[in-house]
Amino acid sequence: MAVSKELKKEIEAGILDCRFLNIYKDPKMALRQKERYCNAIKRFEEIYGEKDIEIYSAPGRSEVMGNHTDHQNGEILAAGINLDAIAVVHRTDSETIKVVSGNYPKMRIDISDLSEKKSKPGKSEALIEGICRALSDKGYRIGGFEAFITSDVLIGAGLSSSAAFETLLGTVISYLFNDGNISATDIALAGQFAENTYFGKPCGLMDQMACSVGNLVHVDFADEKNPVTEKIEYDLSENGYSLCITDTKGSHAGLTDEYAAIPKEMKEIASFFGKEVLLGITIDDITDNAAKLREKYSDRALLRSIHFIKENERVRKGVSALKQNDTKGFLKLVRASGRSSYEYLQNVYTVKDTLRQDLSLALALSDVLLDEEEEAFRVHGGGFAGTIQAFVKNENVERYKAKMDAVFGEDSCHVLKIRKYGGIKVV
Repeated sequence: MAVSKELKKEIEAGILDCRFLNIYKDPKMALRQKERYCNAIKRFEEIYGEKDIEIYSAPGRSEVMGNHTDHQNGEILAAGINLDAIAVVHRTDSETIKVVSGNYPKMRIDISDLSEKKSKPGKSEALIEGICRALSDKGYRIGGFEAFITSDVLIGAGLSSSAAFETLLGTVISYLFNDGNISATDIALAGQFAENTYFGKPCGLMDQMACSVGNLVHVDFADEKNPVTEKIEYDLSENGYSLCITDTKGSHAGLTDEYAAIPKEMKEIASFFGKEVLLGITIDDITDNAAKLREKYSDRALLRSIHFIKENERVRKGVSALKQNDTKGFLKLVRASGRSSYEYLQNVYTVKDTLRQDLSLALALSDVLLDEEEEAFRVHGGGFAGTIQAFVKNENVERYKAKMDAVFGEDSCHVLKIRKYGGIKVV
């Protein structure tokens, strides 16, 4: 650990400049980290005083391919991005974890007895408590620390700010008390456990895995308790592309039933074949029984099931294309993924308000602005409102961003890079 005031001076002097560029990929973004990290240390000192500290980072994530496949034990391709949450941390000898996140009040979590839930569902304290419980149950050591956390992962844009927070905490515990030996998978599983059991949100595991592993990551959820992960060594930047996420400013309010209907309808079709989820059901199974399925279930459920089966195949093909450095082949599959979400999954606009179609408009504009052979776009995340994703050639980024900002508001379009690290100790 380094004394906070001394580390701040070293950062100001440029000692971490190369490290920042390596992590954040974008020279302009890397340059901004100098002030951001120093401000975080200053805030830590205001709360806790001058102490020995370490600094950790965990990225937000972007879903690349595999739209609504994880809850059916399918496969996904996701990526860690260069927006992150960072924690300035001091290890203590107490059995209390103290955390200040942004401008929120200080949280105090007693870890002396984790045998039962103490924090209220929906609170950040519940996430911390749940992560400690999950890691402790797996035999890892936990302990007390003081932390200040700040995040630039956009909230409500489908970039998983909560999973970044969870990954960050798991990474801190890994390095402070376990010599950095907690696996990325175990950290992700702890985050999911905390969110499901303590926070009260029934999320899948995709977000936590992408944030914890980083870079491009292929995850197979066939065994949901032991997902198989594979880090894909492909550098989007070096191949001349940026990842653009456009927030259309559509509200997610009142859409819970729309999201819930997707897994519900997919599981209805699965039940016809005596299964809980669609994994293992083939397209021939669907087409051979289409008439019977239509009699018992909705046409939309049938269409959504077709999306899952074909999307799962696309993920595998996309992974193969990236491994072969076949960028055009990969982008063709991203476009196909987007079309399937629009036509079969039907999560681009809500039937509650067909006149307001933010995502549809953003996708249509992207279709006009981007090269059909060399660029791609698709709905991002859960859908119905929120964000779209586009893979844009670097020379076209400025024009694309200007056009999207003009329609959806200033800085609606965020130009990102895929970073190669998941949760890490920075210094």
